[in-house]
Amino acid sequence: MDAATISAGERKAAWRDELRATLALAWPLILANLTQQLIQATDVLLMGRLGATQLAAATLALNMTFTFNLLMLGLVIASSPMMATALGQRSNAVRDVRRTFRAGLWLIAIMLPPYWLVLWHVGTLMRLFGESADLATQGQTFLRAYMWCTAPWLLFQLLRNFVSALERPRVVLWLSLGGIGLNALLSWSLIFGRFGLPALGLLGGGVGSTLTWLLMCGALVAVVLADRQFRRFHLFGRFWRFDRERTMAMVRLGWPIGVTMALEMGVFALAAYFMGWIGAPAVAAHAVALQLAALTFMVPLGLGQAATVRVGLALGRRDEAGIARAGWTSWVIGVAFMGAMALIMWSIPRELITLFLKDVPANGETIRLAVSFLMVAAAFQLVDGAQVIGAGMLRGLHDTRWPLVFALVGYWVVGLGIGAWLAFAQDWKGVGIWVGLASGLAAVAALMLARWMMRSRLGLTVAAR
Repeated sequence: MDAATISAGERKAAWRDELRATLALAWPLILANLTQQLIQATDVLLMGRLGATQLAAATLALNMTFTFNLLMLGLVIASSPMMATALGQRSNAVRDVRRTFRAGLWLIAIMLPPYWLVLWHVGTLMRLFGESADLATQGQTFLRAYMWCTAPWLLFQLLRNFVSALERPRVVLWLSLGGIGLNALLSWSLIFGRFGLPALGLLGGGVGSTLTWLLMCGALVAVVLADRQFRRFHLFGRFWRFDRERTMAMVRLGWPIGVTMALEMGVFALAAYFMGWIGAPAVAAHAVALQLAALTFMVPLGLGQAATVRVGLALGRRDEAGIARAGWTSWVIGVAFMGAMALIMWSIPRELITLFLKDVPANGETIRLAVSFLMVAAAFQLVDGAQVIGAGMLRGLHDTRWPLVFALVGYWVVGLGIGAWLAFAQDWKGVGIWVGLASGLAAVAALMLARWMMRSRLGLTVAAR
């Protein structure tokens, strides 16, 4: 066997090894993402049973949280490539990992108080955006119970980044699976008054979610403190000590991630408010179609998270070929999956929509609109998957500034511009808004992919360092 043949065989083996490593890391992350999304989907399903108006109110209130939640999450997400790169350089980088985790704790503690103050007055903000007094009042009722889940949710994500950097994400999966049943039971009981509990309506949905995240986070903390591999890092040791250098390093890496994610979610949130100007059925239809799109999105999101860790580990080893394999493996799997999901959405849109809304005459207009939105959502499945995995690949290289610029241009100039023009100037209404969202996602996906392909020339890889 000549050298060229051996080299080709070794390359194939390296790609097979990367595929196995990526899938081993990604599938628990994907299922954990999916189960966490199903927790929210359960709330949407239960509140949909209260009526389209209640669903619209809760949706509008939640949209006020999404953008800010993602901004904070982006700062926490910065811990993932920082931990992965440190462990790629040195497998026993205990102190380095602990410093990063402690910085994440401090950021969560600093961010939450002003955020909660804003959310307490969300009804006023909703009225300022032109929503009716009824929607604003019901939305505020829901959010004043739901807002407290942000603290355990953020800590859960920080701990998740830690166990993922150690390539042991399954514990998050099992806890998330348990969270689905727990949330369904708590929210159902508190919304409709089961097992002797009062029927709290929308307020019950918020209380149920908060209790669920408190219990899930507490369980993950217990695992990290008890497991031998995890506890050697002493994550909560001297947590009260403020590490200015590491905290600022996380802010520098994380704020573009957070703003990028917030820009994307901000467009979807603003789209919901555009729907509010069109009518309550359009808001409810948008919520259901977006929920279905969000469920499929969990797969490429998990692959993007796996790509961040795998690329970060290869970066720490100074392995340029490994960087390429790690990125492309996740990207190809994710885009192929989203293509399959697009076909399903095109084939059975009404059946999917009526999983969330009763197929009765009172919901006829909402269902019709949701089906039309879902047809457009099917079209942007491919580009949505490509852009989120592309962001994860670049994040593994600690490249976060330019993806922020891409998000600003793609979502807010291309997506919002086209959506508003089609919806109101061309009278496409809700469908026009969704076409604009698809256009923005396509623009961002193209820009992310172009930057990844130019990574060596731009000095992002180890060869240029």
